Amino acid sequence: MDLSKPVGIAIAGPGGYAVHEDALARGIARLEAAGHLVHNYYDPAQKYQRFAGTDASRLAQLNAAAEDPDVQVVIALRGSYGMSRLLPYIDYRKMADSGKLFVGYSDFTAFQTALMRATGRISFAGPMICDDFIRDDPVDYTLAQFWDCLRGPVHTVHGSGENNPSVDVQGKLWGGNLAMLAHVVGTPYFANFDDGILFLEDIGEHPYKVERMVLQLLHAGALDGQQAIVLGDFGGYRLSDADNGYNFDEMLAFLRQRLPMPILTGLPFGHIKARCTLPFGATARLQSADGSFTLTLTDYPTL
Repeated sequence: MDLSKPVGIAIAGPGGYAVHEDALARGIARLEAAGHLVHNYYDPAQKYQRFAGTDASRLAQLNAAAEDPDVQVVIALRGSYGMSRLLPYIDYRKMADSGKLFVGYSDFTAFQTALMRATGRISFAGPMICDDFIRDDPVDYTLAQFWDCLRGPVHTVHGSGENNPSVDVQGKLWGGNLAMLAHVVGTPYFANFDDGILFLEDIGEHPYKVERMVLQLLHAGALDGQQAIVLGDFGGYRLSDADNGYNFDEMLAFLRQRLPMPILTGLPFGHIKARCTLPFGATARLQSADGSFTLTLTDYPTL
């Protein structure tokens, strides 16, 4: 990738609307000031209920972004909720054949797994316009990871976690938001890989709910043959007296006993400010020693 050349960036809102419209305008101006060509298909005036438009409007935004010949990267406006309504109506072959690099996380996970299932096309779990590109204090790590990954051809992510096992495994990287994966498992929109490396994150989900969703994937056969699971951030919840000491560490200890593959923590991914970018479907090598790990990613589309 020649960073001196402008990148055509499309903004599409398949989920929630932009809460802070002034900040959105500043974010777009910031991208344009950096030399990028921004094509915004989200219209704040068209927001509907909690969504960035009606279902038809949000689908039209995705289609317009895919059809725009001046666009190389399509970035989701934000997550929240909405992709589930669109899944049966998306032309995944059209999305894949457009050659665009689709980027988002959280609710956008459903699009990524559906696109992979239907076409084998790799997309990117990475920053969204809100709020990664509109922040008053942009996070250097998040943006550097994003552009480094899209530049390719090799992308590296480092992490560390307490009691991480030593591993050296390879496989196809897949995953994203745990609730969304549990939501689509067993449907035509779910894709996983034999001998894969699974990454997971979520927000506001109590440890017992995280355990329950992981067990759902296990019982559905989605974890068969996986080489490793790498956990990102799972914050935003509050324990109660009913938990009786059952916290995230206790849940993790149980999963490490119950599941046949190694589980690592400390992936800088999730609903956090400093977030890595991960290509869904890339070839991955995971190497861990003394608690720290390196995830090396290759064989994915780039700018």
